[in-house]
Amino acid sequence: MAAGEGLVSVDYEVFGKVQGVFFRKYTQAEGKRLGLVGWVKNTSHGTVQGQLQGPTANVQELQEWLRKTGSPQSCISRVEFHNEKKIEALEHKDFVILK
Repeated sequence: MAAGEGLVSVDYEVFGKVQGVFFRKYTQAEGKRLGLVGWVKNTSHGTVQGQLQGPTANVQELQEWLRKTGSPQSCISRVEFHNEKKIEALEHKDFVILK
């Protein structure tokens, strides 16, 4: 990580056609590609929730991916981000899919 680039943590929820379309798998792969840690899971009300942590620029890149790209068969209607904060150290070791 470049000197002076801070770490951030942000929670997210993705709405639309995001279950049954490998959304979690693609989100995990994209997060790992960007060197981020965190988690992703399906919710009982048809959305996908998770948390991202890593360098600010990389987190912003995945936020943009969640807004506009997603998995090939998904149809994202909207994304909400909550609890964005600076952190001193990563709280997760990897990017995981929770059941």
